[in-house]
Amino acid sequence: MIAVATAKGKHMNTQIAEETSSAQAQATGEKPKATKKARVAPQGAHVAPKKGKSAKKATPAKKAPKAAKKAKVARPDKAVKEKGVREGSKTETILALLKRTGGVTAKELMEATGWQPHSVRGFLSGTIGKKMGLTVTSTKGEDGERSYSIKP
Repeated sequence: MIAVATAKGKHMNTQIAEETSSAQAQATGEKPKATKKARVAPQGAHVAPKKGKSAKKATPAKKAPKAAKKAKVARPDKAVKEKGVREGSKTETILALLKRTGGVTAKELMEATGWQPHSVRGFLSGTIGKKMGLTVTSTKGEDGERSYSIKP
């Protein structure tokens, strides 16, 4: 279909002319054939695109097992001083207090070192117990205060 518009003065006249091929197609009941193909794809639905399946992840190569560590042999003839405790250090002060008969309370250790309670407990567990290999015993007295000691 072609629309033709002409303007005359104040009014506008519109005339519609039909193409002969489309008029013949309508007369026979057939749909008119397009002369050119559409240049765009048909419009899709307004939904999110499907996610692709994830591929199987690659696993790293297995490493060879490590060699077993040699066991440390504790030598009772070596004194704690030989393990690297400096004179006048807080470690030496704490060890001297722990060797007293009856042990030492956490409050006394805090006053001697100037540390917080969690630092004192961590030092007893980590440095004295694990690094130096000494056994720290903890006992709770009748007054409810805990005292720590090691065997000299």
